[in-house]
Amino acid sequence: MNRTRWTAAAGLVAALVLPLSACSLGEDKEASASDCPWKADSSVTGKVRIGYQKIPNGDVVVKDQRILESCLPEATIEWSNFASGGDVIQAFGGGSLDLGLAGSSPSTKALSAPLNLPVKVVWIHDVIGEAESLVVRDPKITDIKGLVGKTIATPYGSTAHYSLLQAIADAGEDPSDYKLVNSEPEQIAPAWAKGDIDAAWIWDPTLSQLKKDGGTVILSSADTAAAGKPTYDLGLASTSFIEENPKVLEVWAKAQDYAIEQILTDPDKAAESVAVEVGVTPDEAKAQFAGLTYLRAVDQAKAEWLGEKLGQDLHATAQFLLTQDGIDAVAAPDVYAAGVDPSGAAAAGR
Repeated sequence: MNRTRWTAAAGLVAALVLPLSACSLGEDKEASASDCPWKADSSVTGKVRIGYQKIPNGDVVVKDQRILESCLPEATIEWSNFASGGDVIQAFGGGSLDLGLAGSSPSTKALSAPLNLPVKVVWIHDVIGEAESLVVRDPKITDIKGLVGKTIATPYGSTAHYSLLQAIADAGEDPSDYKLVNSEPEQIAPAWAKGDIDAAWIWDPTLSQLKKDGGTVILSSADTAAAGKPTYDLGLASTSFIEENPKVLEVWAKAQDYAIEQILTDPDKAAESVAVEVGVTPDEAKAQFAGLTYLRAVDQAKAEWLGEKLGQDLHATAQFLLTQDGIDAVAAPDVYAAGVDPSGAAAAGR
C-alpha cells in the first residue's frame, strides 16, 4: 500500500536514503536448502537488496518464512524496511536497492519526468481495496463534501493520497478547499489522538487504530477503483538487476507466488507471518487480507495485468499526477508499457 511523502527535487532522489531499519539475513543459515518449497539454487551468490513495507501481503510472508534465504542458500538477502513507497523510490534513485515495494502512484513517478528512473514493475503484490480508506472523526460526516474546510492527513505521493485527490475531483470539489496535511503513517495516529486532524486516508495498521479510536470509514480505494482509478502495491526492480540476474528474479517471483497461494489457501499460516512482520494479531491480519486482492503468477503474466492493462493504468495515473504537479511531464504511453516486465511472473507461473 505500497505510499509516502514525495520530494520531487532530483538532488534529493540521488541523495543517500537511510531506511527505518535494515537487516542482512543471508549470513544466518538457520534456514537450509531443505526448507525451500522447491529445489534450492546454490549457484547464486552475492547480495540481493530488497526494500519492503509493513503491508499485509505476500512480501512479508516471504520475509518472515525466510523463503529466499532457503531457496538461495549461498546468497545474502538484505531486507530494508521503509515507511512508504516514496522512500523506496528515493532508494532506487540512490542505487541502494535491487527490488522494492512501492504503490502505483510513486511507481508512476519513478517512470516519469523528472526522475525517469531505470526501474520496471515486475510484480503486483496486491490490488488495493478497502485496505486503504478515508476515516473521519465526526460520524455525522458521510461523504467527502462534508470535509470541506476540514483537516485531512495522508502521506503525500502515496496511493492513498492519489485516491483522496481522485475522490475530491470526482465529487466536483477543489483540493484547495480542504486542509490537506502531509503525514507519515506513524504520525497520523498521534495526531488523531490529539484532535489535530479531522480525517485521514490511510492503510493498516494505522487505519484499524483510527477505527478503534472512534473513526468511521466513508470511502475506500475500492470505491475509487470502481470509478476507474485503481491503485496497486507493486514490486519494482532495477533494469540492471533484471538483465543481470534473471535466475534470482525467477526465484523471487516464485517465492512471492508461493506466499500468495498461502494467503489464498492457508490464511491462518500466512496471518501468523503477517502478524509478526506488521505488528498486528493473526485475526487482524486475516481481516486485513479482505481489503486487498491477490493475484497468482499465472494470472499476473497475462496482458490484463502485467501487460497492457497495468501500462494503461500507470499512464492514466501520470496524467492525473501532472494536474496535481506531482510530475513534470507525462511520458508517451509506450514508456509506461515498457516499464512493466512480466518475465519473472511468467517464469514463476510455468
